[in-house]
Amino acid sequence: MPRKRLLSILAAVSVAVAGAAAAILPMTASNAAEACVAAYNNSAVYTGGQRASHNGRNWTAKWWTQGETPSTGGSGVWADNGACGGGTTNPPPATGNCNHPNWVAGQYYAAGSIVRYTNGQYYRATNANPGYDPVISTWYWSPYTCTGGGTTTPPPTGSGNFPVSEAQFNQMFPNRIAFYSYAGLLDAIKKFPAFTTTGSDTVRKQEAAAFLANVNHESGGLVYVEEINQANWPLYCDRSQSYGCPAGQSAYHGRGPIQLSWNFNYKAAGDALGIDLLNNPDRVKNETSVAYQTAVWYWMTQRGPGTMTPHDAIVNGRGFGETIRSINGSLECNGGNPAQVQSRINAYNRFTQILGVSPGGNLSC
Repeated sequence: MPRKRLLSILAAVSVAVAGAAAAILPMTASNAAEACVAAYNNSAVYTGGQRASHNGRNWTAKWWTQGETPSTGGSGVWADNGACGGGTTNPPPATGNCNHPNWVAGQYYAAGSIVRYTNGQYYRATNANPGYDPVISTWYWSPYTCTGGGTTTPPPTGSGNFPVSEAQFNQMFPNRIAFYSYAGLLDAIKKFPAFTTTGSDTVRKQEAAAFLANVNHESGGLVYVEEINQANWPLYCDRSQSYGCPAGQSAYHGRGPIQLSWNFNYKAAGDALGIDLLNNPDRVKNETSVAYQTAVWYWMTQRGPGTMTPHDAIVNGRGFGETIRSINGSLECNGGNPAQVQSRINAYNRFTQILGVSPGGNLSC
């Protein structure tokens, strides 16, 4: 056999043997699946970027969530990182300090947040708040004892008693687009425990109906995610703000169920929700829970051109009309646009009928 032919055969055999040997080599750190992170806890709060393992896979939360098992469905809050194995990377048990962060004055804290105060003691936020002093603002904070190596008592959730069923929601919004899912709404309202949980059963249902009626009007029945008239898009950049409009002149047009607009509103909502909406305003149109969060944030915390928040208007008996004033003020109220006001009232009357509750008085503004 010619030498050149023999060398070719030997080379082929060598490659085949090497390939077979590689196939039976034990798994090493370089080719192993990622280790499983800490197992998902149904009672825990996960914020954007936090990870958990479930059913042999690692997952990353895209935004704030609680009680939604990791999957590719639901509200879309979980990103699938792929299969995991080879042990876990659970942190060791906490000793002494319970692994909770130090309290920072003026920093936003969601309901259920646990912090270490300057006196060395721990406090848990009863309600969301912008960094109130735990010792002085007892309405917002409650003492907390950390035991059992850092385990924590599950924080309260604001979604379990939402007075609108999925069937009723679908009846209210027969033409809604898939983006505006019921699951996404439930995920969003967990950040606001007082939303539709304050007062009597009647008041709770009236608040749900009032919120959804205004949402219905602003979004065309949960059909539109962005403001239709693009000619207005460049008008919502207030350059007098120190932070300007980093996402662009036309980036702060209306988005979401209540059509969040203006750079200063994106900044305020993002700061409150722990999401950078000033630089990433499209998250309101791309992520269902974020879209709903901005609407509930406005409802619970902003009085707009009115005299109180829409939430306060309902729970304090001021009526549905006052919620309209808080959202659009003189543009619709006091004769500004009676047809628009009536459109909101009609939806509110229809929704309260679906929920089997009286609409109450003071329907117009």
